[in-house]
Amino acid sequence: MEIKRDYYLEQLKTRENNSLIKVITGLKRCGKSYLLFNLFYNYLIEKGINKSHIITIALDDLTNEKLRDPYEMLNYLKSSIKDDELHYIFLDEIQYLNRFEEVLNSLLHIKNVDVYVTGSNSKLLSKDVITQFRGRGDEIKVYPLSFREFFSVYEGSVDEAWDDYFNYGGMPLVLLYKNDYQKVDYLKGLFDKVYISDILERYHIKNKIELDELLNINHPI
Repeated sequence: MEIKRDYYLEQLKTRENNSLIKVITGLKRCGKSYLLFNLFYNYLIEKGINKSHIITIALDDLTNEKLRDPYEMLNYLKSSIKDDELHYIFLDEIQYLNRFEEVLNSLLHIKNVDVYVTGSNSKLLSKDVITQFRGRGDEIKVYPLSFREFFSVYEGSVDEAWDDYFNYGGMPLVLLYKNDYQKVDYLKGLFDKVYISDILERYHIKNKIELDELLNINHPI
């Protein structure tokens, strides 16, 4: 199943080789990695870019653990640049890379690279892009699926699609689940294990019990 995200793909196309670091931000699981590693990657291949000139690294993959070291990463990237032609660098989940701001700024000194990264909201908000890259970062904000995107791959009628979208939202993986229980369970797990964890980490919250109580407040109608 390929979900077309033409709006965001066009944003990447128009920013291609603009001498800035393209920073793709947004909620976890909203499709940032898919946009970069599938849609934009396929676009580059279709326009004739050689695969050897597209360097892709998923930093949340344990097999790439050593590349989380800034010097290992820089050495690896420089050794992967084989000629003077333009090389595209895709780094997924950049927050796993130690001193990532310095690494990315160092890459800007290499003339024949075009750099794209994705980042988690717990580590890379809009204000972080502004402060950490000091005018050298170009942010693309990605949101969950619009209804048009959702319906483009939905197996059912418009009314059925709207009911699902209205009740469960536009997180892409919701489309893989076939019954209400699975969808609710997935979204609840996403909320508890991913988004709440991001909030705790981002703001150094120590008392999770009080946060849970705040989130569970039922406002009177």
